[in-house]
Amino acid sequence: MRARRTGRRPGNPDTREAILDAARAAFAERGFDAASIRAIAAAAGVDPALVHHYFGTKEELFRATVAIPLDPAELLPAVLAAGPDQVGERLVRTFLKVWDSPVGAAGLALLRSAVNNEWTARLLREFLVTQVLRRVVEHLDVDPAERALRGGLVASQLAGLIMTRYVIRIEPIASAAPDTLVTAIGPTLQRYLTAPLPPPNPS
Repeated sequence: MRARRTGRRPGNPDTREAILDAARAAFAERGFDAASIRAIAAAAGVDPALVHHYFGTKEELFRATVAIPLDPAELLPAVLAAGPDQVGERLVRTFLKVWDSPVGAAGLALLRSAVNNEWTARLLREFLVTQVLRRVVEHLDVDPAERALRGGLVASQLAGLIMTRYVIRIEPIASAAPDTLVTAIGPTLQRYLTAPLPPPNPS
């Protein structure tokens, strides 16, 4: 007896690529929140049901357009589950675990592409803001008006860590044990996430 096939069928490559092209344009131009499956399907010349058939949810389609090989929704619960006091350290630890894994190679390729390509930069920026940073700061009891700044400060620290550890490879950061970096950087992220922020226009 033949084994049953499982999972989503790959579908027509031309149709899939047309959907991805339309999705890249929509997400880069309008952002994740404003882009809709219906509009993406219309731009690709297909029925919206076909988009769901090939890619599943809007989040899954977004990850496919950015070529992100992991789902933040599967990683962030462990970062946020134990309460707000150690979110900074848990975020650094999870971040390092991902980048030190084989997935890190794909991340570096995407980062290098974003440096040289504005469309890729827009997609990567939108992905980090909506799928990672916003989910973290919305989980915390902070002023909604401060969320964007707090998320941006966290991004600045993590981006610097990527550059020094994985791209430029500055020692001893490049070869430091993850625990060393978690202990050093975690409190800084925690301060960005939960400590009082300076006034927008200090006198």
